[in-house]
Amino acid sequence: MHLFQAAPAASGWALALHGGAGGRVEELSLEVGGSYGEGLTGAYLAGAAVLAAGGTALDAVCVTVSRLEDDPLFNAGRGAALTAAGTAELDACVMTGDGRAGAVAACRHARNPVFAARKVMEETPAVLLIAPDEDRLCGWALETVPPEYFLTPARQQQLRNVQERTLEGSRHGTVGAVAIDVRGRVAAATSTGGMVNQSEGRIGDTPIVGAGTYARDGVGALSCTGQGEAFMQGVVAHDVAARVRYLGTPMAEAIEATVQAELAARAATGGLIAVAADGSVVVAHNSPAMFAAYHDGDRLVIHS
Repeated sequence: MHLFQAAPAASGWALALHGGAGGRVEELSLEVGGSYGEGLTGAYLAGAAVLAAGGTALDAVCVTVSRLEDDPLFNAGRGAALTAAGTAELDACVMTGDGRAGAVAACRHARNPVFAARKVMEETPAVLLIAPDEDRLCGWALETVPPEYFLTPARQQQLRNVQERTLEGSRHGTVGAVAIDVRGRVAAATSTGGMVNQSEGRIGDTPIVGAGTYARDGVGALSCTGQGEAFMQGVVAHDVAARVRYLGTPMAEAIEATVQAELAARAATGGLIAVAADGSVVVAHNSPAMFAAYHDGDRLVIHS
């Protein structure tokens, strides 16, 4: 297992983000002229600017994730992995440390599913909505796009390669962010297109509170990426938080224990990012690689 830690920053706030575990998809990096490192850096700086200006952790994680949703290199928003039918079905979740949460699944029309998830939390009594239609999204004053907006030539070729068995289908690929603001409040946001060649209607861990996304003030915030079914069965994000909350286990140790008990025991791989209540950051994965960004001392650390 690979684990990285950063001590609390003097600024009083902290932010970490991930762009998926498992390593880059080479045909995508060849197709698109940008770089993963630039995408991670841009997203981090956008969220950090919110926190540095005294903004909330929720605003910061939503802005960060929306930047990754707009970047076709990552499996969320435009450029998301495609279902077996060649469509994009997008899932997202947000949660704040006071216990509020909102999520969408199989979303086809919101340009930024993370903002739709936030609207579920703030504008409805629900926690999870399936396939919100354009009328509802427009009523929330969110930008809508036709379903074709999310399709890219690289992802279409990837799907063909998987279906023709010339490429193994990736079970990884999700984006997320966690933050603590200067008031000590935490938030987490996660967004994904799921797995390439998945069945239409398949939902992974991302929009399931406690599985792929979790936050609690005084404990921390977590966002996960990897084999979604294992994260759901192990309720991974909440299991980590419970170890911290009830046993007093340090965040890094809690993540190691949960990965061993709930992922390794299922022969599953993936990764997590976390910010603890003291502002320290943990990035961990048992997959070969993981895209991530966080600040450690006086430097921005990029895993790409």
